[in-house]
Amino acid sequence: MNKEVLNVKDMHKIYPGGVHAVKGVSFYVNEGESVAIIGSSGSGKSTVLRCINRLIEPTEGIVMLKGNRINTPVVDINEIRSRIGMVFQSFELFAHLKVLQNITLGLIHVRGMSESEAEDLALSVLERVDMLDRKDAYPGNLSGGQKQRVAIARALAMKPEILLFDEPTSALDPELIGSVLENIRSLADEGMTMVIVTHEIGFARDVADRIIYMDQGIIAEEGGSDIIDNPQTERMQKFLSTWD
Repeated sequence: MNKEVLNVKDMHKIYPGGVHAVKGVSFYVNEGESVAIIGSSGSGKSTVLRCINRLIEPTEGIVMLKGNRINTPVVDINEIRSRIGMVFQSFELFAHLKVLQNITLGLIHVRGMSESEAEDLALSVLERVDMLDRKDAYPGNLSGGQKQRVAIARALAMKPEILLFDEPTSALDPELIGSVLENIRSLADEGMTMVIVTHEIGFARDVADRIIYMDQGIIAEEGGSDIIDNPQTERMQKFLSTWD
């Protein structure tokens, strides 16, 4: 029997001004599963991720992590974010800290590790994403692809129960995308539980166990990777035609 890690139930998000960005979205993610969310800009994909990680609060709905509701005032947000890793499209690294320090910071101050324990773990995850040789570099001296791999390493170091990716390649030059996608593909092969918001349609088809297509704030289509080759709705057919 599959173990459910994440369950989103009837999520709505209405921004100030009345923009209804997410309209009754519901889905689940099982342990070891990779779920890709695709859709046009403004379809609500990133808003869903940010509500899950409580970077913003949903207007309505329930977010469950391993059977416990996490979008309530009594839940410790920092504790939740240590269990739900997130990799942003804009990297969000601390420019004044070296690569190694970017990773050890959370391990020391959130996980309560000693400096030596944190450094050992940081070195291991940097090696995992092939960035060990840049451990003493500052983010400003890294390429976009290298910054994103460091961001992935930082998220992995916290040993999250689920990892969220918000358009992880959208800020990268085309020649830098491949190495980042390969890192994510390796995580999928290793059984990491992931939700990936992406505009890389071919990558979603090849890597994801399930694909969710969002349009105008709703889930318009959901299924296996075959829905990209055989979309059932006219709106998804139209969306995919723009990526030919």
